[in-house]
Amino acid sequence: MSRGFVKEEDQEEAPLIPPRAALPDGVTNYVTPKGFELLQKEKKELEQQRTSIKIKDEVESRRAKSVIDGKLKLLNDRIVTARILDPRSQAKDEVRFGASIKFKHKESGELQEFTIVGVDEADVKKNKIAFIAPIARAVTGKKIGETVEFKLGPETRNLEILEISY
Repeated sequence: MSRGFVKEEDQEEAPLIPPRAALPDGVTNYVTPKGFELLQKEKKELEQQRTSIKIKDEVESRRAKSVIDGKLKLLNDRIVTARILDPRSQAKDEVRFGASIKFKHKESGELQEFTIVGVDEADVKKNKIAFIAPIARAVTGKKIGETVEFKLGPETRNLEILEISY
């Protein structure tokens, strides 16, 4: 049937589903065991939300379920592609996935710390950065005492690795 013969109120727009954190094409979806637990917990919460929707308006109920279904699809794609890497299995003397590192800006003397995690687990406020972040890629493979040149726009920062822990 032609869309020209459908009532205007029957023409529902598809809901906008917010995308998950970007993971470049061809990049393995590494996650820590804790990160995988968080993905599973998020899935359970979304499934519970979907079953507890109590909206009487059929259109609104359908939209709410559609949003949750979209989020579940994106989440399931991440869960299926997840490759769990246990940080405890990494080389202890160099920066790898799951490492917590402490480093010093050679120029300013400022100290910083962060942990390298999967893209869904990354949270700058908690000092957790994704393994695909430029600074994480710059320090990966480095050892304590090594200095890394990290380009930040037109500026180059020299970072000295002080501690590595898992």
